[in-house]
Amino acid sequence: MMVRKSIYLSVLLTLNVLFLLTPTVANAQRRPSLPKVKEDSIPFFRGVAVGVDLVGPAMRWLASYGQYEGMVRVNLKDRYYPVIEVGVGQADKTDETTGTTFKTTAPYGRVGCDFNMLKDKHDAYRFLVGGRVGYTSFKYDVLSPGILDPIWGTQSTYGNLGNKGRQLWAELVGGVDAKIWGPIRMGWSVRYKLRLARKMSEIGEPWYVPGYGRSGSSQLGATFNVLFEL
Repeated sequence: MMVRKSIYLSVLLTLNVLFLLTPTVANAQRRPSLPKVKEDSIPFFRGVAVGVDLVGPAMRWLASYGQYEGMVRVNLKDRYYPVIEVGVGQADKTDETTGTTFKTTAPYGRVGCDFNMLKDKHDAYRFLVGGRVGYTSFKYDVLSPGILDPIWGTQSTYGNLGNKGRQLWAELVGGVDAKIWGPIRMGWSVRYKLRLARKMSEIGEPWYVPGYGRSGSSQLGATFNVLFEL
């Protein structure tokens, strides 16, 4: 009798446990599986863009200095943009007070990389932050009418032609660009330039450095680019 009672209790306990577990199992079976995150399947190489800057020529037309600059930019996964910028800087300045003239025409180059900071990196708009390293080796002319000798009444000029200079600098760049129509894009950038190293002639510091701008330990600059993206 005791054995039969024990068997009966065991069966009831087992049925009770199964009854409690049945809703849990059913809910687990009905619970939808989490969607799998799709990996970004776009190609690593997304294309090449070529472009020109419009600010430099405008400055050369309106002021005593400026540059003519072109660029080539590679698109890697719509996130990374290695870039090469090359150009020719020019200056022709005459000081109104002293009459001293400064002239130069020389090439320069920059290399660097921009990063698209937008969350949706495939958007037609891009917010780019990056850096550049620039270098130029140039010659410049400095001529002055000199000072009139009050005793002898003569005027001695001073200066020199073909003074040699070199400069290395870094740039912190931030800007945007957007698709305008088809492969055509437009964008602008603001740049903070910091001189890293230089070598100048004994005649003194040049008034203008090609690609860098007005001479000094740091400079602010800007570009407005029109690009054709392949």
